[in-house]
Amino acid sequence: MRWNKLENEACSMARTVSGHGDRWTLLILRDVSCAWRRFEEFQARLGVTRPILARRLRKLVDDFVLAKVPYQQRPLRYDTV
Repeated sequence: MRWNKLENEACSMARTVSGHGDRWTLLILRDVSCAWRRFEEFQARLGVTRPILARRLRKLVDDFVLAKVPYQQRPLRYDTV
């Protein structure tokens, strides 16, 4: 199966990988499946820079793969689910 054909697959993971197939995104999704939820946790575990991590998380939220849920009001902070 060719990589660019994954977006037509019935499997939701295959479709997700086709649109988000860079290594950081895959590692973020792995960590989410292991119950890691917070930006600082992702950054510490993955060693990714803050701007790259923020962009990847934003894209996953914008594409409805993940959702942001506030856990603190001042300053406003989110869990990723």
